[in-house]
Amino acid sequence: MISIVVGAFRFRARWEEENAPLTCSAFRRVLPFENSLIQARWSGEAGWIPMGDYDLGIGRENVTTHPSKGEVLFYPAGISETEILFVYGHAMFASTAGPLAGNHFLTITEGVDQLAALGEKVLWEGAQPIRIEAAG
Repeated sequence: MISIVVGAFRFRARWEEENAPLTCSAFRRVLPFENSLIQARWSGEAGWIPMGDYDLGIGRENVTTHPSKGEVLFYPAGISETEILFVYGHAMFASTAGPLAGNHFLTITEGVDQLAALGEKVLWEGAQPIRIEAAG
């Protein structure tokens, strides 16, 4: 299990090991991961962590352009920069260059009922600190 803290919000998530083993393994190596979650510009009801040219050394696996609420995607660069998409509602993963397909590697299992409130907070109040770590 994974613990995700975004500002005052707390979530638990499961790894999508079966479908995204390389992404899960690579991301596990960078835990704890800290950054800022901001409102996604092109993807709808989702938070976004832009990561520039950061390279986890993985390619595409378990990709989707239409993630569901509670799914977390990793985009390993390509037509857009490396990024993480944290979906809190209806979303279609995209960038200025068009649709993107990200690796679905985490799914929120606890705290799903808080996702809409998190989305409002990010949308109206701006960047929120995010920390992703192994659950204790």
